[in-house]
Amino acid sequence: MTKEEQAVVPAIPAPPAVSVRTVHMTGLLVDVYGLDEVAASSASRISCLWLHHPRLRKKEVMADIAARCVDAWWKENADSAAAGAASSDVSSSGGSGGGRGLIALAFDQRNHGTRLVHEPANGAWREGNQTHAQDMFGTIAGTVADQIVLLDSVSSYLFHDGEDGGQPRTIDHHVALGISLGGHSVWQLMFVDPRVRAGVVVVGCPDFQYLIADRAKKSKRATYLSAREGAGDDGAPSFFGSRDFPPALVESCRKADPKGILFGTSSVPDLTAPPLPEAADNRDALRQALHDRLRGKRFLLCSGGDDKLVPYRCSEPFLQWFKEATGSLFQDEGISVDDRVYPGIGHTFSPAMVKDSIRFVVGAVASAGRGDPAAVADGAAGDEQRASKI
Repeated sequence: MTKEEQAVVPAIPAPPAVSVRTVHMTGLLVDVYGLDEVAASSASRISCLWLHHPRLRKKEVMADIAARCVDAWWKENADSAAAGAASSDVSSSGGSGGGRGLIALAFDQRNHGTRLVHEPANGAWREGNQTHAQDMFGTIAGTVADQIVLLDSVSSYLFHDGEDGGQPRTIDHHVALGISLGGHSVWQLMFVDPRVRAGVVVVGCPDFQYLIADRAKKSKRATYLSAREGAGDDGAPSFFGSRDFPPALVESCRKADPKGILFGTSSVPDLTAPPLPEAADNRDALRQALHDRLRGKRFLLCSGGDDKLVPYRCSEPFLQWFKEATGSLFQDEGISVDDRVYPGIGHTFSPAMVKDSIRFVVGAVASAGRGDPAAVADGAAGDEQRASKI
């Protein structure tokens, strides 16, 4: 494990104490934070914050941010909690209650934690894993597939009518937060499931192809070095389709990875340049893709300015297009993108990122059901933030 990957838990005061219960769901062990707090409240509608952990870690590492978000929500909504305590004598068939509650849920990604089956597959090329790209993408896409099954099923495991001795509660809203490998999976999840309305990506990347080509360059892979002659500086035309990035993986990116979904292996276009004659049809297709996949969704993107493992430059071409497209050309789709780069921060979930993430999550949950899909999370960036490059 690299030093960068170890530094995912910030050096800040200990998180507040919240309840946690491990629940078996669909063959997975899921740590659920905040069930007791919901039971003590008048909340009838529930938001789920799904937490995706980093590579080489496990679900327990997400306990810190889970506790901070759940605690922050109830502090912001003390009236709902107090109402629940005051009405504890209302029968399950009586009062209707109201308000919103928040729970956080974390599960092990494939080949991690309780699901570890082949540890070498979690390594990179430099660590001797010759199928690094395939294994990493498989874990990301597998996490998204597992998440979709959990979205389908969570209500059949939690909050059956009046089961906690109070009023019926309904899960009707979902948010996701992921760190590193988990950030990559949150990017993909946001593009494939309409139920997840807001996402926090911490040191993650929306362009798996660029990220892996960059790692191939740093690792001096023969497939990358031989691809450079007669190709672009990134060696992309022949690296994609090589044994280190097989054709089947290219197709998987086209189906599931944000940049691949919208642009395949082609370069991301510059929206500030005059459009080519054939660009109109393509823009219509892009608008339709954003409408179908992302309409009304909200993103908080947290990147380390000095991150060497997942450099911001690997995300930057896509993000420049994404921010320009959602902020002007396709503004009516109501997609909110808050892109923050933190100077001097490496591959870590820094204290300022934690603060901004909590604020965003609380704002996203508070906006659930308001009918304002383009609402922007409250709060200014922390001291470590610099403006994004648009």
